[in-house]
Amino acid sequence: MSDRLDTVFAALTDPTRRAILAMLLEDDMAVSDVADPFEMSLAAISKHLGILTRAGLVSQEQRGRVKWCKLEPDALRDASIWMQGFGQFEAINLDAFEKFLEAEFPNDT
Repeated sequence: MSDRLDTVFAALTDPTRRAILAMLLEDDMAVSDVADPFEMSLAAISKHLGILTRAGLVSQEQRGRVKWCKLEPDALRDASIWMQGFGQFEAINLDAFEKFLEAEFPNDT
């Protein structure tokens, strides 16, 4: 389980990836729609989505010509359980979690 948690935590360290997850809380989105609010290339967004997909936080599915992204909330279950063991993090307090990760893994971001 440790490797899985490491992958999830590493994916969550980036603010762009956290913003993508927040967007996907609303509904499934096409990759191009995910990219719209960001001032970066579609290739850069695709790279972020790849990291989220490898972490199991997002799934991607081809529907016709369009690739769609879907949040996989169960992927956060193990991380949430682990964090609750410390008693200082709320499941939705990602800012505190980001600070914790930066302190624990300063060179991994």
